[in-house]
Amino acid sequence: MNVLVSMCLLGTYCRYSGERKEDEGVRSLLEREGLTLIPVCPEQLGGLPTPRLPAEQKDGRVFDKGGTDRTEEFENGAREVLRLAKLYGCKAALLKERSPSCGSNIVYDGSFQGVRIPGDGVCAGLLKKNGIAVFGESETEELLRFLEEA
Repeated sequence: MNVLVSMCLLGTYCRYSGERKEDEGVRSLLEREGLTLIPVCPEQLGGLPTPRLPAEQKDGRVFDKGGTDRTEEFENGAREVLRLAKLYGCKAALLKERSPSCGSNIVYDGSFQGVRIPGDGVCAGLLKKNGIAVFGESETEELLRFLEEA
């Protein structure tokens, strides 16, 4: 089964800071028989460079820390990820928690003060609207249970 995965969780240098954020639990999924991880970075697919200013959602838009509206890039990247999900027949995605692109159920509030609020990142929300289950890196067991039942 094909599953989208945030590239940063596999250790790719694509995060806003340019640093690695590899997750061993996610990386261990590479060894699972019958599971193929499709790496994506919606922010890069939307045309943003690495490194880049951090971004957060506010009032339905995405702004970087310098105040520039990056909504268009985030939406473009989300559409590209959805296109890849359909191309590869992905029913699930394992994405970076709290990200303005990939966060599922909880994101930062736009104040750049570390305040978390209920909500989905731009990409996670688009995937959900299109019937793709979204899990964060702390939910690998839930993802595996979902895949067993699919």
